[in-house]
Amino acid sequence: MKDMLQSPTRRQLLSMIGKTAGATAMYQAMTTLGFASESTFQESMELEGAPPGASIIVLGAGLGGLTAAYELRQAGYNVKVLEFQNRGGGRSWTLNSGDRYTELGGAEVTCDFEEGNYFNGGPWRLPSHHYAVFHYCKKFGVEMQPFIQTNDRAYLHRTNHFGGVPQRLGDVKNDIQGNIAELMSKVVNVGGLDRSVNTEDKEKLLEGLKGWGVLDKDYRYRASNATSKHRGYSVLPGGGLMPTETPSKPLPMSEILDSGMWSDIYSNHMTYAHQPTMFQPVGGMGKIGDAFTRECRDMIEFNAKVTKIHQDETGVTVSYVDSNNPEGTVKTVRADWCVCNIPLTVLTQLDINVSKPMKQAMAAVPYDTSYKVGLEFKRRFWEEDEWIYGGLTYTNMPITQIAYPSEDMFKDGTGVLLGAYGFGATSYKFNTLTPQERINVALAYGKYIHPQYPKEFRTGTSVVWHRIPWTLGCYGIWSESSRKQHYDTLCSIDNRIVLTGEHCSHIPAWQEGAILSGIDAANRLHKKAKMLG
Repeated sequence: MKDMLQSPTRRQLLSMIGKTAGATAMYQAMTTLGFASESTFQESMELEGAPPGASIIVLGAGLGGLTAAYELRQAGYNVKVLEFQNRGGGRSWTLNSGDRYTELGGAEVTCDFEEGNYFNGGPWRLPSHHYAVFHYCKKFGVEMQPFIQTNDRAYLHRTNHFGGVPQRLGDVKNDIQGNIAELMSKVVNVGGLDRSVNTEDKEKLLEGLKGWGVLDKDYRYRASNATSKHRGYSVLPGGGLMPTETPSKPLPMSEILDSGMWSDIYSNHMTYAHQPTMFQPVGGMGKIGDAFTRECRDMIEFNAKVTKIHQDETGVTVSYVDSNNPEGTVKTVRADWCVCNIPLTVLTQLDINVSKPMKQAMAAVPYDTSYKVGLEFKRRFWEEDEWIYGGLTYTNMPITQIAYPSEDMFKDGTGVLLGAYGFGATSYKFNTLTPQERINVALAYGKYIHPQYPKEFRTGTSVVWHRIPWTLGCYGIWSESSRKQHYDTLCSIDNRIVLTGEHCSHIPAWQEGAILSGIDAANRLHKKAKMLG
């Protein structure tokens, strides 16, 4: 009893705030308590005064590398970028009609969508607080549009609950809210909060719970016209002599709890990184990589596979070959400094002479695995049949989730769904499948949520990140202990070499992390270069 009466810890308080008031209130509380703060990103770097004739070689034309290349050239450096692929942008990548690539194992993945449709194989949404991304998008003319993360018309699906029938997310959330309000009102009425609230506050709390949970006069959450104004109707209100509206029936609380929906409905909707409003580039996430590439195009040599990185006291020499002809002539380029944007999964396999602590840091960061399947359908049935416009459906089947496009709403003709997206153990299973098998699996599971799949399917494509030759994984994974032991070393300037990329950030897996690391690397390298003259 004594422990129950003690004041909550800050962590417990934040957890309670998050669960009851949402992520926004929790983040505001975190800021107040010193756990979080706004980004320190400043829009203008204004680097200048590069030592006369100073040169920099950037390895990898991902967003981290191109950010550093762009800013360092602005400062006056001679910059050259080597890129393994025939394009820039790295994981800022969109598959469009006619695109194809070869994955590890030799299988060719094609994209046969109709012109104008696309699939984001990598990043696909942008939090509104990723200021650095938006700074460069605005600077480079990348048009943005809202990305709909949360849609109560989408579904929660559980194979062993609700009779296997998909439930509208809004219905489930309202039923949770109503049942919790009913339980809390019972606690108030039996005096369970007498130590915490006075009589006047108790009356206010009961009145608030009644409205918040849509409770009846006896403080019960039951099917009624009032609850249906929140969770929807079995028969919708009409006009004239149409059938009278019929209240929908709330789901039993026990079944909602048994379904394990907390991680889907609340963890995915309430994290700071996924708060509305989110955004996406018009035409696909690859538009960001395209814009950076356009701005840096004259610095980039494509199809350049780095084979060796050697530094000495005066500079860095990089050996490379044509990635389309690895057995061909070895070329070399030398510069005073090197910014390395190569993913650690690849970099650790190269001949590079960095310090022992740096090699240990590079080897300490494994990469997570992830899979995505894009499905094109003959018509946008999710809109026409089910009134779903954007948002995500969650399921406990291996496809994990289905995401509905936030663009081209109400358009006649074809449309593309993200038909499967996940991480972890299931991802390893997807990695073992052929490109066609991934599509077949996504269709086989997805039809339990959308029976229209078999009739309306047109074509599909996919990405499994551990089979992508130029990354060998999705993004760097840091544990608390590995970050404490190796992060500062990984980000340090090792003689003449500095690393950049999302793995050199506190926001791994996000483009913001890559760009911020590029900014920071450019700043620190510029300071060291000026100091050494």
